Parts: sequence; C-alpha cells; structure tokens
Amino acid sequence: MTSTATSVNSNDALNLEDLAALCQASKIGKLLPAALYVHTSAISALHPELQAYEIRARNVADAREEANLVKFSTDKLKISYLFYPDFDTDPHPALQASIQVNLQTLEVSYRDYRTSENPPILHRKETFVTPEYPLYEEFAELTRQEVALGLLDDSRFIGTREEWQQRLYRYRLELCGHRLVCAVDAAPGKIIIERHKAAIARTQLSRPVRLALEADLFPPDSTFFDYGCGHGGDLQRIAEKGNISSGWDPYYRPDAPQTSADIVNIGYVINVIEDPAERREALISAWNLTKKVLIVAAQVLIDDRQRGVVAYGDGVITSRNTFQKYYEQEELKIYIDQVLNVDAIPAGLGIYFVFRDENQAEAFRASRFHSRATTPTVKTANKSFADYQELLTPLMNFVTLRGRLPVKGELAEEAEIKAEFRSFRRAFDVILQVTEEAEWSEIAEKRRQDLKLYLALASFTKRPKPRGFSPELKEDFKALFGNYKRACLLADMMLFSLGDLDNIADLCINSPVGKKLRNSLLIHVSALERLDPLLRLYEGCASRTIGRLEDANVIQFHFRKPKISYLVYPDFDTEIHPRLRSKMQISLQNLRVNYQEYDPENPPILHYKYALVTPDYPNYERLARLTQQEEDWGLLEDLGKVRNLQGWLECLDENYTIIKNYRLSRRKDIDSYTLKVLRARVRTRQDRRRRKNSS
Repeated sequence: MTSTATSVNSNDALNLEDLAALCQASKIGKLLPAALYVHTSAISALHPELQAYEIRARNVADAREEANLVKFSTDKLKISYLFYPDFDTDPHPALQASIQVNLQTLEVSYRDYRTSENPPILHRKETFVTPEYPLYEEFAELTRQEVALGLLDDSRFIGTREEWQQRLYRYRLELCGHRLVCAVDAAPGKIIIERHKAAIARTQLSRPVRLALEADLFPPDSTFFDYGCGHGGDLQRIAEKGNISSGWDPYYRPDAPQTSADIVNIGYVINVIEDPAERREALISAWNLTKKVLIVAAQVLIDDRQRGVVAYGDGVITSRNTFQKYYEQEELKIYIDQVLNVDAIPAGLGIYFVFRDENQAEAFRASRFHSRATTPTVKTANKSFADYQELLTPLMNFVTLRGRLPVKGELAEEAEIKAEFRSFRRAFDVILQVTEEAEWSEIAEKRRQDLKLYLALASFTKRPKPRGFSPELKEDFKALFGNYKRACLLADMMLFSLGDLDNIADLCINSPVGKKLRNSLLIHVSALERLDPLLRLYEGCASRTIGRLEDANVIQFHFRKPKISYLVYPDFDTEIHPRLRSKMQISLQNLRVNYQEYDPENPPILHYKYALVTPDYPNYERLARLTQQEEDWGLLEDLGKVRNLQGWLECLDENYTIIKNYRLSRRKDIDSYTLKVLRARVRTRQDRRRRKNSS
C-alpha cells in the first residue's frame, strides 16, 4: 500500500456538527459510527448540504469517475473517494485505492491498495445504493442469506479479504456470483440430508389441513390420508373429528401402507426433497392416492426470504442440515399444474387445492366469489303465507342462496310444495305478497355479478366448457343470463374495462364504503361484497392466483399502479385504533409478492376505522361519533404525527385526553387555563365544520 499527499490552502470553514447531524439523519447510505458511505449513483438523493460538501471535495481532489463510493467522515471534516472497480460483479469487492480530502485544510492524500495481499472488502452492498439501483435486489438477497446463516455476525472480524475467506471456510461455503453454495469438499453427493428433522411436532392442525376444513372439504364420512405425515399430528386431530385417518412417512412411519383417500395431504413435503426427480415422484404418488381433493403445501418466498440460507441445487440447506426448496407463490402453482396436468386453486400462501373432479373444482371456484345474502324480512304475514310459512321457508332459503327458483330435483321439499301450489313460481308469488320484490331482485343481481366475476377470472387460465359445471351452476347461468355464452360475453366486457386504471381510481375515490387515501382505498374484508363489481374483480386478480395473506382483514386497492395489499390487524374487531402487524403487497403486473412485518413496539395504527366497514358492523355509529370527536379535538390534524402508536399516545398525552367507552374526555390533572384553551379550540373547529356542512 502506498500513500501520497498534497496541500491546498483555503479559508473556507465547515461545521462538523452540522455535517455529522446530516449524516446521522440520512436515509441513504451505510452509516457506521464514524462515517456515512454512499455509492456515487446515490449522491443526488442526499440532503442538498451533503451534496454541496461533496462537490467542494470533488473540485479539490479532482476525483476520477472510477470512484464507486464516497465516505463522509463524521468525526472530522474529511471526505474520501473509494475505488471498487468490481462493485457490481464481485459480491464482496476489494478496495483498490482511495482519495481523502480534508475539508478544513483542503489537504488531499492518496492510498493505493492494489498491491495489498489483504485489502478491505465490502459487505451489505445494497446499503450503499438506493432501491432503484438495478442490482439492489440481487445485493439484498445475498445479504439476507448471509445474515440468516450468521456469516455477518461479529463484523469486526470479516472486514478484510483473508478474514472473510476464513469465515466462509469455517462454514464450508463458497460464493458463485451473488449466491452462496456448498464448498467443493461438501459437494451435494457427499452431504447427508436429514429430511426427518424438518418435521414439526404440532400442537394443532397444520395450516393446509385447517384451511381445507374451513373450506368445507371434509364432508361426513370422508377419508383422509397424510402423505409424509411426520409425527402424525394431523392424523390424530382429523381422526378426533370422526374421519377415517391414516398416513405414511419415510422416517416416522415407513411401514405404514399408502392407501387411497378422499382427501390427501402432502403438506410441506416437496420442499424438503433435494432430488428433483424424487420430488416430482412424491407429488405424483400423492395425487394417485387422491379420490377427491389433494392438498399441496410448500414453503414460499415472500420478499425478505429470511428462511433461505445456503443454495443447494434449486433449494437451500438449513442450519439443521435439512433441505428446503423455497418457491415463489406463482412458481409453486406452475410446478403443481405442470407435474399433475391440473389447474391448482390457491387457498393461501404456499397452499393449493387440487380437485379430481373438474365439476367440483369449478363449483369450489365459483363459491369463493359467492356474496352473502340475507333473506328478505317478512312484512305483515297474511293468512295465505302464515298457513304455509314452514313449508315455504326452504324455498325462500334456496332463492336467497342462488338468486333463482329451483328446478326439478333441486329442493327436497319439492313434492310437498308442488302438491299445495302446483309450481315453484306460484309458491314464490305467495312469498312476494309478504316481502319486498326489490330485495329479491337485488339478490338475483348480486348473484349475477358473482358469476360474472367468477367467469372473468376463469379466463386467466382456461374458461371451462358448459359440461365442466355442476347441474346447479348450469341452471344458474340459464336462469340469470339466458345462456352460458351470454354470461361469458358480459364477463369479457367486464374484464376488458379492468385495464383502465383511471376508471379504477374513479371507482375507489367515489366508493360509498372504504377509507380514501391519496393513492388507494382501504376496506375491511367484510365490506368487499359492497364494492363495485369491477373493484371486486381487481382484487380477485390477486386472490385467485396468489391467495390472501392468512389473517388479513383489511384490503388496500392501489390505483396509481396495479397493486393489491393485504393488511393484518389482529385486534381490528376489539380495538378502536387497531395495530398493523404485517402487510403483503401483490403487483398485478408480474405477481411479485412483497411482505413486511412492523415493529410491535411502535406499529402503525388505524384511524377512521368506521370508514372501512359498513353501517351494519358492530358499534359503527359509536365509531363514527368518536372519529368526529377526535377531529373536533384536533387529534387528527397531523396524521403523519399520529400514524404510529407512540405518536398517537404522545398526541393524547399532549391534549390531556383519554378514550373510554367510545368517548373522549380530559385527564383530571389538566390545569384550568389549558382546559379553557383546548375547549376554545374545539368550539372553533366545530363552528368551522358546521359552516362547511351548511355551505
């Protein structure tokens, strides 16, 4: 390493405290105790004063364009230009040279590391650039894997090339581009993968089986087989529900027979098999055992990829020496579809249902878009209806469910009803005498929109032929549309209008339900059916292919870019201002999934909760009145300040405010003068609101 120095005089003075403060506050660059490091491509994103500091140093140093990083020292007025010629291609590039500029004395020095046998190297390259940098995701993914494996622990001992190579050697790893792979002496053929260690001893049903139960895929007397059952937790719990249950596992139950069953589960099995051919064989074997429904589940990658640690074939080896194949959600569907020649139905992240009977599959798909409807209330019952109310109730329930009258063979009470009224039409005429006909028409229209939504989304794969439907669905299309062809035409028209984001924006902005944000609309899942059918289709493009995030109860419709987000507020139903735990965002352009968990100590909280729900939601009126009171008291004037829990608590404290029983009140420790001032401000806001409402 060589060093040279030159000196340039200047009387300009720079403020070290200001420089340090700007560096500490910067959201761009990698901040260390004594310096901020920024890639040259990100300089324009820095605070203008930092840019000015850098321009002064560059003019003095005559820094070459080859410099990749700029180092802003925070303990002295010094800027350094660092040369990493392999920044983009080397996962941990070595420093070749640096130019240091003392911004107080304008002294310039140069250091050459090209002859050094152990030069400094870089880690966490994504921290030096902005998210818009072309290789940002590639850099970030490598860092995530290295963090998960512990390679970046004790960072003091990995700062040079030799130290880093020693760390990799201890872990028996090598780098191939920006991917970690097993070292040569630990080639795949020499590794013993202990698959059985991936089995989890569960205290409750696994997610895939639980979702199948919730989807009513376990009718009475149905049989269940668990392919790769591990410790057998699902077997035991399904048997306790009265179903015949059996399973096989190559380690825990190798001698158990592999028997056919109505429902077969291959849960988190294909992702622990390191051999692609064997993985495929396992999936086919499970499908061959399936009489009605196959449940397939595998680990999937969602943005942070924290579970992935070391690349091995097309998967990773975990620290427990078990293999894990991590799929992208859409990649998993494609894999299942191609291996089994099916159209798998997403039930959640990494979980798919595959039906043996295509009619049953289409019925299930259609049921996912079936809106809830309430049977119209009987007004004053006349004698004709009162005498036959018990007999007519099943007919009312059927029409409420399907939006049409039943045909021959669809209603168990058909003989009794026709014996009294000769036809379903005449029987329904009696029902219309005591109910509002408009309410029945609304039910039929809602069912019609549900079917259009289903058909529109079905076009993304292969819209089924009429013979692919159950008899009930065929009758639905005939009664509500005239014929299936016309239903498809209307669905295509609906789908065609989906590409107009301006139209989506108008629908969101003018929606009668939902919280309007600058570029999106927030609604509670219970209000989804109340939205315009086109918005339901917009959301369906995400949920049909990817599935919704488990426990998600708020949906965000983005209308500047085609995106849908699913938000999890665990205490939405119990708290006035629920806390956001996690969020999954799906791009409708490429189906990329981004996932984020929030700091449990200071999470974002929800305001204007009443706006996300419909008036029939519990305590809706009280929530609306409370929000109005919060506005009058000035608590929501600065939404940026109260966006997170800590800011909200500080706001309540500053205003001496407590919330109890959906009402605001002042704390008892408030002094009389402050109380008088706050009350005056409340009256001013109320007067302003009344004038606005009256104008």
